[in-house]
Amino acid sequence: MTKRSRDQVRKEAHAKGLYPAPLNEGRSRNMQANRRTNTKPEVVLRSALHRLGYRYRKDLRLDLEGVKVRPDIVFTAKKVAVFVDGCFWHVCPEHGRRPTVNEWYWTPKLRRNMERDRTVNAALEAAGWQVVRLWEHEPLTSAIDAVVAAVRPGSSEHVSESSGLSRHYLE
Repeated sequence: MTKRSRDQVRKEAHAKGLYPAPLNEGRSRNMQANRRTNTKPEVVLRSALHRLGYRYRKDLRLDLEGVKVRPDIVFTAKKVAVFVDGCFWHVCPEHGRRPTVNEWYWTPKLRRNMERDRTVNAALEAAGWQVVRLWEHEPLTSAIDAVVAAVRPGSSEHVSESSGLSRHYLE
């Protein structure tokens, strides 16, 4: 069997109507540049947690009752899974927007993303995990406070304004 290039596979999928052809080459490059892991908001949060002394696993695959899950940050000993969700991809109620071009493709795709999030949350919770979901636009201090509260329940630890972290956002 010969190895097909990514462009060949993409052209065949477009021809079959599986997903829309890009509007232009620039848009195509932009969409290809979207990352699944190590997004800027994730890296900022991970760096801040690490500076505060927290140790974690990143992008660890968890197999739970037929559901494969890859949280962005995982505290295995405490069974805490952290997700940093993008506003577009996970339909943020504050910043998410309904696509106007190729709506036939994007509306079901975004709906499936939301359904997958609910399925993942339920599978993790059924397995005894605590789930922390953060939006990419949340202030870093709020995000850190949410993670710390999950990892150290009852802890009064708080990221203070003087730590210098409050000026940064997960964007």
